[in-house]
Amino acid sequence: MELQQLQDLMETLYGEADRDRGLAPTVAWLCEEVGELAQAVRKGTPEQQLHELGDVLAWVASLANQLDLS
Repeated sequence: MELQQLQDLMETLYGEADRDRGLAPTVAWLCEEVGELAQAVRKGTPEQQLHELGDVLAWVASLANQLDLS
């Protein structure tokens, strides 16, 4: 999947909710997911690492959509 495809998917699934939430809470969620990824890298299994990396990518795509960046 290309990054633009991920952004398009996130817009379809969560675009309205993301805009309602706003930028500051989205950044807070992204930071939380980055922390979970760091923990998974330190102590987690490859499956946990992949899951958390996916969460980080999803929040980055949501943030990019809110900022109208592609």
